[in-house]
Amino acid sequence: MAGVRGQGRKFDLDGALEKAMLAFWRHGYDGASVATLTREMGINPPSLYAAFGSKEGLFFAAVEYYNNGRGSFMQRAFDEEGHSPALIRRLLYEAAETYTLADGPGGCLIIGSATRVSDAAQEVADRLRNLRNANIDRLEEHIRADIDAGTLPAHTDARAVAEFTGVVVQGMSHRARDGATTEALRAVAGTAWKSVRMLLGET
Repeated sequence: MAGVRGQGRKFDLDGALEKAMLAFWRHGYDGASVATLTREMGINPPSLYAAFGSKEGLFFAAVEYYNNGRGSFMQRAFDEEGHSPALIRRLLYEAAETYTLADGPGGCLIIGSATRVSDAAQEVADRLRNLRNANIDRLEEHIRADIDAGTLPAHTDARAVAEFTGVVVQGMSHRARDGATTEALRAVAGTAWKSVRMLLGET
């Protein structure tokens, strides 16, 4: 596991990013001060700046770490599901499972952190919004590909289905953060899936 040099010392990069990820996840971008981050990461401020350049640099390194680990279910679903109905069902049910794991603060780091970003950190808020919107755009593309292939009805409103799915998944993240159980969110996923099937013209 690679170490990062800072102020004459080395620290475990993956271990530091895990702790930073959890700090940002718990406190939000604004709430996780440099003092909080360095205390929880077990490093000093010069080491943080030497390794990541800034608090913002550390945050997006933590986001990448999250996306490659706990948040990777979404990327895997996009990569592995060939048809949009199966993709949507998987996203809904895996969100219910992942967002309620007991070894984290609950919900999604990218969704949760976005609710606590001040105007002073507008670039951070913009990048987080772009990440969320990119997933909805990508889902719309998958749905449109199925319409073009004739596997979904021509009248299907691809954007509406993608937006609906995104709203449900983001709402599930907030409910998980508020303590909703896996069982409760699986019920939400089931209800949403029934609605999506109707929108897609499935029976």
